[in-house]
Amino acid sequence: MAKSFLRTALDNFVEARQRRADLYATGALLSLDDASLKAMGLTRDELRRRPSRHSLI
Repeated sequence: MAKSFLRTALDNFVEARQRRADLYATGALLSLDDASLKAMGLTRDELRRRPSRHSLI
């Protein structure tokens, strides 16, 4: 069965908010020092490779 217009709109809205949250979280993680990142199993280079923008504008 095809998705309704409202379901598609909600899915797109949730996806956009998730991308925005991911960008915010990446920025917050980049503000931490290297020792804290290492304790979480992350590296600064790994975080920098994550997409920084998803907008076409």
